[in-house]
Amino acid sequence: MEIPVKLSVFEGPLALLLHLIEKNKVNIYDIPIALITEQYMEYLKVMQENHMDNMSEFLVMAATLLRIKSAMLLPAEVDENDEEIDPRQELVEKLLEYKMYKFASLELKDRQIDAERRLYKQETIPEEVAGYKEEIHAEEVIGDTTLLKLHTIFEEILRRQENKIDPIRSKFGRIEKEEINFQEKVRAIQEYGISHRKFRFRRLLECAQSKVEIIVTFLGILELIKMGRILISQTHLFEDFEIEFLANDIVAVEQY
Repeated sequence: MEIPVKLSVFEGPLALLLHLIEKNKVNIYDIPIALITEQYMEYLKVMQENHMDNMSEFLVMAATLLRIKSAMLLPAEVDENDEEIDPRQELVEKLLEYKMYKFASLELKDRQIDAERRLYKQETIPEEVAGYKEEIHAEEVIGDTTLLKLHTIFEEILRRQENKIDPIRSKFGRIEKEEINFQEKVRAIQEYGISHRKFRFRRLLECAQSKVEIIVTFLGILELIKMGRILISQTHLFEDFEIEFLANDIVAVEQY
């Protein structure tokens, strides 16, 4: 089947392939290799008769098309995921990349054409106008303002700033959060329990460095009671608690 072609239209084999795909109105992701190869070879015959300058690139593409056509006649190969390998995949990727650059070049060309329509005119202001500076009369700017009035305004601004300050909260120091990790404290209590087995609550608190640590220690004791890992008793009212550790291992607990 012969097809009329114009050699000056195509800059390379990819441009010719895109032309054939668009001419036949086929899906670029599902190229009919047999049809496209046949039309491509017809173009090469016309090209050999007229232009020999760029034949090497077109011949390489012809060999590629023939290789793909041959591969599609053979049983399909599969990859490591047992999926069929399409011999046309590499060619499709090249065509899509060429098409993208082609559209980008057309967009840049349109911008260049738009830029050529813009004109720039340099400044032509006369020196007398450019060098003119309006005189400033201090009396008109200052008016009836005096140093006394400026001082009064300054003091009024200072008083407004002082009124914005809370007389009570402004004397507060910086409150810093004391970081005590609940999970680490519970683990420390369990380690202490494994080594001592029976101990008093007051002895456990002797290592605490702050009120926050005492509170977290108390919460840790309550958590271990709930988990059934310790037994707590008190002989008389208001006496110190006696703690008995019932486990032989350490378990992690969620953040309190």
